[in-house]
Parts: sequence; C-alpha cells; structure tokens
Amino acid sequence: MKKLFTLFLTIVCAITLQAQTVIKGKVTSATEGALFGVGVVIKGSTEGISSDDEGNFELRTKRALPILVEFRYVGYKPYEIEVKNGNPLSIILEENSKIIEVEVKGQRISDKIRGGAQTVESIDAIAIKAVAGANFYSSMTTLKDVDATTASLGFTVINTRGFNSTSPVRSLQVIDAVDNQSPGLNFSLGNFLGTSELDVQKADIIVGASSAFYGPNAFNGVISMETKNPFFTKGLAVQVKTGERRLLDGAFRYANSIKNKAGLEYLAYKFNASYLRADDWVADNYDKVTGSRLAQNNIGGYDKINEYGDEFSQTFSSGSTLTKYTGLGNYARTGYKEVDLVDYNTKNLKLNGQVFVRLQPELKEKSSEMIFSSSYSNGTTVYQGDNRFSLKGIQFWQNRLEIRKRDKYFIRAYSTNEDAGQSYDPYFTALLLQEKSKTNQAWANLYTVYWQQNVIPRLVKNGYPKDSSYYNDNTGAVTNFFDEASAKKWLENNPELIKKWHSETADYANSVGNSNGIVGRPFLKPGTAAFQSEFERITSTKSNKRDTSGGTRFFDLSALYHIHGEYKWKLANIDEITAGANLRVYRPNSQGTIFYDTSGVRITNIEYGVYGGIEKRFFENKLKANFSTRVDKNQNFGFLFSPAASLVYKPSENNFFRLSFSSAIRNPTLADQYLYLNVGRATLAGNLNGKNGVYTPEDFGAFLSNQDVKWIKSRAINIAAIKPEKVKSFELGYRTTLFDALYVDMSYYYSFYNDFIGYRICVESQFDDIGTPKNVTVYRLATNSTNVVTTQGFSAGLTYYFKKLYAISGNYSFNKLNKEFKDDPIIPAYNTPRNKFNLGFSGRDIEIGKVKNFGFNINYKWIQGFTYEGSPQFTGAIPSYDMLDAQINKVFPKINTTIKIGGSNLLNNKTFQSYGGPRIGRLAYLSLTYDFKKS
Repeated sequence: MKKLFTLFLTIVCAITLQAQTVIKGKVTSATEGALFGVGVVIKGSTEGISSDDEGNFELRTKRALPILVEFRYVGYKPYEIEVKNGNPLSIILEENSKIIEVEVKGQRISDKIRGGAQTVESIDAIAIKAVAGANFYSSMTTLKDVDATTASLGFTVINTRGFNSTSPVRSLQVIDAVDNQSPGLNFSLGNFLGTSELDVQKADIIVGASSAFYGPNAFNGVISMETKNPFFTKGLAVQVKTGERRLLDGAFRYANSIKNKAGLEYLAYKFNASYLRADDWVADNYDKVTGSRLAQNNIGGYDKINEYGDEFSQTFSSGSTLTKYTGLGNYARTGYKEVDLVDYNTKNLKLNGQVFVRLQPELKEKSSEMIFSSSYSNGTTVYQGDNRFSLKGIQFWQNRLEIRKRDKYFIRAYSTNEDAGQSYDPYFTALLLQEKSKTNQAWANLYTVYWQQNVIPRLVKNGYPKDSSYYNDNTGAVTNFFDEASAKKWLENNPELIKKWHSETADYANSVGNSNGIVGRPFLKPGTAAFQSEFERITSTKSNKRDTSGGTRFFDLSALYHIHGEYKWKLANIDEITAGANLRVYRPNSQGTIFYDTSGVRITNIEYGVYGGIEKRFFENKLKANFSTRVDKNQNFGFLFSPAASLVYKPSENNFFRLSFSSAIRNPTLADQYLYLNVGRATLAGNLNGKNGVYTPEDFGAFLSNQDVKWIKSRAINIAAIKPEKVKSFELGYRTTLFDALYVDMSYYYSFYNDFIGYRICVESQFDDIGTPKNVTVYRLATNSTNVVTTQGFSAGLTYYFKKLYAISGNYSFNKLNKEFKDDPIIPAYNTPRNKFNLGFSGRDIEIGKVKNFGFNINYKWIQGFTYEGSPQFTGAIPSYDMLDAQINKVFPKINTTIKIGGSNLLNNKTFQSYGGPRIGRLAYLSLTYDFKKS
C-alpha cells in the first residue's frame, strides 16, 4: 500500500511539474539588503507576483521556458533576465535617482523590518533629497509616531511614543549600528554629532520597546541611520546651502574603489566633510516662569523664563505691600538675560572616513567585509537639559572596526570619546556674576534702606496714607492704626509711579559698591569691560568649586567602549535563528564638574548582555512567528530579562496583520547614578545609594514658619536607591495596499512602565543645639515611581499615488499618559502632544511644457499644546502650533545638478517646542547639489 501511494504521489508531482513552471529566487539591493514588494512580472503579460519581506519570490506559470522576466521597484532601475532553467535566481537591483514608474506595491518599504511586527517609519536616500525642511533630520518629524524638539538651531532631538525630552534617554540612535550617544550624557545630541546628509542611505525609526535586539537604551524606540556603501555608491557629491539667519551649510562626499590584479574590486573607501554655520534662534521669552511665586504684574519684578538670577526668595520680600516698608512688597533682583550670556553663533563641523575591504573579492557583494571607520565632530550650539547649557567647542571622536557578512554575522568594536571644550552653564554664570557684585542679602539691604529713606517720604507726599495712632482708654496703650483700604486703592491708582520708584531703587542697589558696612561692587553690566573680564573668568574656570572663586565650565573627557557580535543561521524546521552578545564600558571623567569623580575617585560602569531569537513560518509562509529574549546586567544592578514575541499574518498579497508583545529595560544613566551638579536652586544628584533622613520641600517650608524642631524631625523620609526601569508593550497593527494606489498603515499600542525613573525634590538639613537649621541643601534626586505608569496610543498613515508622478499623504498620531498619580512625588515629564497630524503633497520628474525634471514637496503639520516638564526653571505650557514646510526643485541631469528652493515654517509662526527654549521661526534656503555617480 505504501509503495502504491508513493508511486501515485510521484506521478501526480511529475504531471504538476510538467504543467507548471516555477521561477523562484531572491531580490536584493547592494545598499539595502532584501527588498520587500518588488514587482516580478513576465514581460508582455499580466502574470506577476511581489517579493516577500525577505526578498523571496516564487512565480508559477503555465508558460514554457525560456521566459523573459522583468523586475520593477520604485527608485531602482528595471531589470530583465531570460530564465532558461529552474535554478533559483539571485537578483541585485541598482538604485536609480530618476523614478521611471510609481508602483505602489513597492512603497519603498525595503527593509524586512517593514514586514515585521513593529511599527517602523522610514525615509530613504530619494526621500531625503526631496525633504521640504532645511535638513533631513528635522524633516523626520513628518513621519507618524515621531516627536521632535528643537531647543536651538543646532540641536533637534527625536523621540517616539511619549516622554519626549531634550535629553532623550529612552531612545537609542545608531549610525551604521553604532551608538551615537554622548558618553557622559548617555543620549544622542540629535544629528549635531551625527552624519552628513549626502551620505545617508536611509533612516528607520523603529517605534516602541526594542530592547530584545538593540539593548537597554532602546526603551521607547530606535533611530537607525545607514550610510552609503562605497562599493555601490561611488563618485563625487557636493552640496552648498544658504539662507536666512546667515545660514551657510556645505557638504562634500567622495567614494571610489580599487581593483586587484584579477580585475575584482577588493577595497572601497569614502570621505565625508560637512560644515554648518548660522545665527541661532534667540531664547528671549520674558514671561513669568510657570509656578513661580510672583505674578507677572508684580510691580517690583518677577521671575522671567530667559532671565537668570531674578528668582524670588524670602530675602526679597517685605511681607505685605501695605505694611513694614510701605508700598514695597515683594521685589526681584536684577538678573542677566540669556542673550547676554550665550554664544548664538552656531557652528558644526563633521568629518568621516571609511575603508571597506572584501575578504573574498571573487564573491563580490556576497563577500565578507572588514570595515574601518573614523569620525570627528565639533561645534558650538545651545543645549537644553535641566538648564540651558552653552556647548562651545565640544568635540566628539568615534572609531570603529567591524567584520561582517550581510545577513549572516558581524563582530563590531568601537570607541567614543568626547571633550566638552569650553562648554558652560549660563544659568549658574548669572548667579556667580551677581555674587561677584554683592550677596543677595547685601543687595536686599541696600534696596530696603533706599526705599525707606527716599521712597516712603514721596509716597506720603503724594497722598499715600500715613500710620496714625490713638490712645486706648481701657489699657492706656498707644496703638498704631493704618488705613489699609485707602492704601490699597492708592496703589491700584498709581502703578506707574510705584514701578518707577522700584526701578530707581534697583538702580541704586546695583550701582553702589561698599556702603554702610556692606561689601560689594557695582552691578556688572553686559557690554562693559568689567563684565567681560569676570564673565570670561567664570566660564573658563571649572565648575567643581561652586563659590565666587569657582566657575561654570564643564570638564568632560568621558569615553565609551563597546564590542558587539551576532550570528544568524537556519535549521530544518526553523527559518532563522539569531544569537548575539555585547559588552559596554563607560569611563566618565568630569573632574567633579558633572559627576562626583573628585579627590581621586574614578568611575567605571560596565554592562553586558546576551540575546537570541527564532523565526518560523507556517501555512505556506502566510504566518510568521518570532520569539526573542535578552538578558542584561549592569555592575550596579541585577540581571534583567526583556522578552519579545510577534505574529505577522499575510492572508493575501500586500495585506499584513501584526500582533506583538515587546519589553525593554533601561538601566539608570550615569547621571541617574553618579551626577552631582549644583544648578543654583538645587543640587542635581545621582541616587546610587539612596538618601535617608531628608524632608519634603512642603514640610521644610512649614518648619521655617513654625520652628518646631521636634515636628520636622518626625517628618524625615528615606528615598530608596535608584533601580532600572522596565516597560511591557502590546501592539496591534495592519498594513495594506488598496486599489494599487493607496497605502495604509495603522497601529495601536498599550504600554506598562514599572519602576519609572523620574526625580524627586528633597531638603537635607542639620540643626544646632537651639534648633536652627544649618548646612541646608536642596537636592533633586533621580528615583523610581512606586506606581505602574501606563500609556496608550494610536496612529494611522495614508499615502495615495496618482498619475505616476504625484503623492498625497497624511498621518495622525494619538498618545496619552493614562493617569497621573497625585500621591506620587515622581515627575513623569511625559512632554507629548495628545493629538497631532501631518498632511503632504509631493511630485517628482514632472514636465510642464518645456520644463522637465521638476519636483516639489509640501508638508503641513499641527501639534496640540501640552505641558512640558523640565527643571523648576523650565516647566510650563507649550501652546498648540502649526508649521508649513515646502520646497521646489529642478534637476539638470546632464550636469548631475539639482537646485532646490524651500523653507521650514514658511508662515513664520514663532513656535515654542521646549519650555525655556527659543521661538522657532522661518528658515528659508537655497541649495545647489552636484551628484556625479561613478558606475
């Protein structure tokens, strides 16, 4: 029976093979690997199929061999091959800068991750050339699920799915899989220390928890940029861009290869250089700091957002306006505006060189490669974190050595070193400049004495009610009497007069040096030689001594060393197995200006991890299942596990349903562990060991009023040591192409955060024998939430192609922090708009009459207002805003040149993107790009 059944199957198979021809193989790109959605068509017919997310295809036809097959993919040259036998094909498509035909099935979703379970947003080399904004990095904000914050012209950072910050510690940014973070700060400075636009092949933003393969820092997402391979993108490219704000942006790229005696390419190299200079946006918001005590209409002054040193303290208060020092009330010390303390002349230089060596040249693109890369960046810009910081002459070096075989294995080692240069803290600079003039108490004494002696007599002379007294018959006492109602009415009717006298009094307190036993000197006025001399001394003196003899300059020679290896293989019943491991060593070196590495203390922080994953397909490749897990260990914390699993179901061509569970861990940053930085109002401190016997600001404030030492000591609290943060996220998504013209991508997620890392304010104090507080220090400690923080969100993106040349796109994103726990002192800093959307319209290779090779791109974005939580100085509301970006370009193919005119925020809506940052206005530009590609 078995023999008969076997014979039957053999006959059936033979008949089937005779009746059907099977053409199968894989389509790849030399620069992007496997291509998803490539059109594989029998030329001259309607028979065809699309490649899957790994580039594989299997086309069945009743036609007999030989057959002419055509491969078509957006952005690549069409390729034809005559198939003469049943051997698998290996097709490599070549990029074409001119798009011949738009076929929505391609959709430029070429990375296999786009066919995976996670939400991925992409921008490739062709799209980068067509961005409407002034640079490709900022233009990634047009993608759904992506939030960007511009704190200065040279500093834009990208975040995803909430907890947006100018210090994006929950997002990982890599360039050619190399971590782009600053070793001391533990996060990327946007593209300030990144890569040249001319060399970017593509940028993928993997949204959501991604620790399983990317490591602990891939908490909310990964920004992955890939540069061009010199074996496949040779030639010379030069770009010059000029525009508003004295913008000058130049870039240069050259790549070539060398052949061996057999005529095979075995070595390729490239060199990149770019330089940017511009006048930065000025932070000149003089509104009241949200939550500060004095109202903006307070006649004696108030705490302004971008003026430093004018913060309120009890030293500058007479209590009620109506009593004690008549009409005086609360007042503010003259501070320094940021514009007088910061270098707004933005500069940025980037250099990169890479050498690729094929270890087996005869295998061509399938050969293993050895890569050596070296990068250098420096520049000047303004960075906003807990304060606004002037990054002046900061330098960044990165060296990489890697051996790899694409889609098979790699072992990669790199080092990152930085030098803070002449960077300093403008906020604390303002405080030290004031202290150099005179102490707050001395300035307040001068203020009140002048008011008593010179202003109060004028108040009375102008009708302000005097104190009067009457005799109490019952007790015989003389009681002072004051007509508060009349005084209040007089003040309300004469605000300009009071304001004038406050200004006069402040001028006196500022101008006087030594007087009546008060030691001091006149106010150091910006623009004077005295100011400049002291300013240069303060900003060139290291900040590890926080008194009038110290300064505000950061010293930072921190380093990061990382080695990472990975291997992939297949088994009979498993489509792909991945295993990898990495080791990372941090060596912070701040000499006490940032961390507590003083008096011979040297900090080293080591972490390592191992991971693995499997992929299996079912039901004729319609269902793909993935499972992966990772184990990480930091020297200061225990082992942490981050598993992930996903299902992708493809019921029909170009329809994908996806369901995933992912998790991630985030080790506390070096700052969370080792920071010790006095920023004026408080000392920012790491919390590796916890803090015992401290007080909440509310309790300590109450103690200062009631002076009950026994009571305040009973209110002491202990703050636990910092520990790693964890997130678990569930996601459901769907992608499809409708009517061969409309691409749809939708997703929903729900995330759970445990041990969420935030910060908490506390007061440390000792008391003398009579209960007077001494050695009082206010700390802002990194610590964990005791509650489970949850977030959720939804996003949808649509792109409609028509007439082969045009595209209309739109996307919407919704993100929500589900609950804020009023009893939790942790500040979450969600900093994310609940609703936002983008609308775009673009076209390329358009012919209008005799004008050919014309293109354009228009994008409109709207961002709903939200609360931005930073430091106490920089926490407040970001109003809703909208922006219009657009560009028009003309290509001259014969001279390999493109001219582009465009601008970001063309309507010049002055928008805040970070509280305390500048108003971001229009930046119009003109660019000229020469791109000669050598075959």
